[in-house]
Amino acid sequence: MASSIPSPTAPNSIISPNFISHCSRSSAFSPSHCSKSFRPTPSCINALSNARNRKAARRYDGQCTTNALSKSQNQTSNSVFSPPSTADLVALCEEGKVTDALEYICHGADADYGVFTALLNSCGNLKLLDAGRRVDGLLKRTKFRGDVELNNKLIELYSSCGCMKDARRVFEKMPDRDIRTWNLMIKGYAENGEGDDGVALFEQMKKVGLQPNSETFLVVLAACAMAEAVEEGIFYFNSMENEYGTNPGMEHYLGVVDVLGKSGHLIEAVEFIEKMPIDPKIMIWDALRNYARIHGDMELEDRAEELMLALDPSIVATATTPPIPPPKKQSATNMLEEKERVREFRCAMPYKEEGEGKLKGLSGQMREAGYVPDTRYVLHDIDEEAKQQALQYHSERLAIAYGLISTPARTTLRIIKNLRICGDCHNAIKIMSKIVGRELIVRDNKRFHHFKDGKCSCGDYW
Repeated sequence: MASSIPSPTAPNSIISPNFISHCSRSSAFSPSHCSKSFRPTPSCINALSNARNRKAARRYDGQCTTNALSKSQNQTSNSVFSPPSTADLVALCEEGKVTDALEYICHGADADYGVFTALLNSCGNLKLLDAGRRVDGLLKRTKFRGDVELNNKLIELYSSCGCMKDARRVFEKMPDRDIRTWNLMIKGYAENGEGDDGVALFEQMKKVGLQPNSETFLVVLAACAMAEAVEEGIFYFNSMENEYGTNPGMEHYLGVVDVLGKSGHLIEAVEFIEKMPIDPKIMIWDALRNYARIHGDMELEDRAEELMLALDPSIVATATTPPIPPPKKQSATNMLEEKERVREFRCAMPYKEEGEGKLKGLSGQMREAGYVPDTRYVLHDIDEEAKQQALQYHSERLAIAYGLISTPARTTLRIIKNLRICGDCHNAIKIMSKIVGRELIVRDNKRFHHFKDGKCSCGDYW
């Protein structure tokens, strides 16, 4: 078969699986002809494996390999190709081709510690939840299943995808844990709106006798702020130096301001700032200003703003408008994960028409449910109707709309956003979650927002 096809150039490393399937119908076709010069893609391996099964009566001249992770797997999955090296697998992961690397492993390639590290790093960076779960399943069947660092990466992956139940499962099954393990779990709970669980885990950590470090206090203060656990937050902050000999830094003081401010204890927050042994930086006054705005204390908001301007006169701030991005802002990008792939959404996206159609269908239901567009978040000098339309087609809403029509009903949608979610989209997505009966998880550049039944895990503060 090979000799009947002209070959003016040397074969490259990409073969069409359809071509292989077509050629395999010829009695002259032999899979080994494809295996001697190059290594094809995983899809080609599957095509050749199917070709072998169809011609099982013929003598097979390739070298069989079995899945390195399970010798008892079906022998028909054996490949005629030499599996890629661990260096090849790591390179695939670094290129973001996690699915390809996983397919090679399932067809017999060896996966050592470095490969699993690369797989989890890539899954974490790209927020590939489904692929990460496959790595988790493979890891359980290896000698590395109890490794602290690999399990920490799994916890970090699940937390970054909003799956704290999976993160907790990994945590509970770990034979050994280090301080970073506990910090990652507490941080995950805080970022996913489950502050009470984060505080409870910190108490559990103290009971096992593990010494908290500076990072531990940062994440537990964040958990206290989310849970509005004021007494616990103040107690933990005071114990840093008194009990554990850890000097608090500016970020720890900011953590206490978050604890007090989010729960509405603005007077106590001011008193705490005034008693700080170090000069508060702009971040402290900015946090106080935002909490004053949220709780309607305009006088305190103005005062905090004046103090910010005194520290940096270049800051342009107004107490009457919501926080908005600068005029020359970064282009908004949203990503929706679908079956081990991430689809990217921008304003000019190929799936815009489909998303717009779904949004139009939802707009009437949203208005009936009480949604009123907040056009303060539109910076362009256009009329009111145009502002409302601009808000309706923000890229995160288009990503959600496309997810609603491309995924099974009632499944959770996960959206990754590179900018801070605007207040109008936050209100709109809360209402959308109630209408469609789904959990909508949006990760912006600040935190996670778990929208469910018309509510958000952030408590409308972000």
